[in-house]
Amino acid sequence: MLSQEIVNNLSHSSWIRAMFEEGEKLRKIHGKDNVFDFTLGNPDPEPPKEVKDALKNIVLDAQPGMHGYMSNAGYQDVRQKIADRISSDTGLSFSTDHILMTCGAAGGLNVVLRSILNPGEEVLILAPFFAEYIFYVSNHGGKTVIIPPSKDSFDPDLDALKNSITEKTKAIIINSPNNPSGHIYSEETLNKIFDILKSKEKQFNSTIFVLSDEPYVKLVYDDTDVPSILKLYDNSFVINSFSKSLSLPGERIGYIAVNPKMQDVDLVISCLAFCNRTLGFVNAPALFQKVIGAALDSSVDVNIYKERRDTLYNKLVSLGFSCIKPKGAFYLFPKSPIEDDVAFIKSAVKYNLLLVPGKGFGTPGYFRISYCVSLDTIKNSFPAFEALAKEYNLG
Repeated sequence: MLSQEIVNNLSHSSWIRAMFEEGEKLRKIHGKDNVFDFTLGNPDPEPPKEVKDALKNIVLDAQPGMHGYMSNAGYQDVRQKIADRISSDTGLSFSTDHILMTCGAAGGLNVVLRSILNPGEEVLILAPFFAEYIFYVSNHGGKTVIIPPSKDSFDPDLDALKNSITEKTKAIIINSPNNPSGHIYSEETLNKIFDILKSKEKQFNSTIFVLSDEPYVKLVYDDTDVPSILKLYDNSFVINSFSKSLSLPGERIGYIAVNPKMQDVDLVISCLAFCNRTLGFVNAPALFQKVIGAALDSSVDVNIYKERRDTLYNKLVSLGFSCIKPKGAFYLFPKSPIEDDVAFIKSAVKYNLLLVPGKGFGTPGYFRISYCVSLDTIKNSFPAFEALAKEYNLG
């Protein structure tokens, strides 16, 4: 009666949502303030004042036709502002044609994947990874190939990467700053990845695209540099959203930037616009395209997240948890004190702690904590973390 693929996928669906639903049950029993939910990447800070002012001004202005259709790629004036910004940041010559407004980064990734994939072609994803990537690729007839991290960091295992590329490899998804680890790939690491891709392209006489998923690119700490993939690899797309940088996840607004040096770039752009329409998005939300155009230079205060990161990281390390300090995004990804990370996060529920197992991100033996919650929630959770650490004889 139903799609067997979707029915099967339900059993592998998001651990994030599963644990959030567990939290809903606990909140009804113990009250919201007594449950410490670190599951969702749902930003706690409100959007910047510039965003709220832009929204108010645009609504009150009420220009005729402001709620109507526009080009499938989006409003030209908004795309021009984004193109100008990327040109300034990268030194590349972006025009409005190289920008397509999308329904968030998720919509953008699906548009790109639909545009490039033939049935059975493979997409490489680097663990740890955002779990929905697997379903996005599957949506369009592709197959995912998971590349494990190296033993001593969240950089990819380059030998595994090299050995995993075949004549069917069509793309690689890179997410830096990374969800769930907060890791940022250095320019040196990226160049090693791209050297492997270029070598394999020659070997198989193929084209391998790079999809850079960048919703956390403005959430960076400790003066860390986020290298521009557009400057390093010609056949690259940047897929971005304003869900995290402007605290607008529910508004579903983002964009695709197509590298102007891409092979057959005009045909690629036409395919993207076609898929944006035929996948059912049609165009990105009209109102929030205009908001983005007016508030493009604004961002949430990164220091809010930095204080939360430092507060939580320092506490966990003092309790004996092992964790690489993240340089971006708003997640910690500590090692589980036992090999079975699912069993560990189930133990945490006893203390009203809601965490997400690393298994859900392709990296068993870890767990994710989303610290885009209030500082009070973080501090109030400390006794629960202390009790959990004591249970596993940490410290």
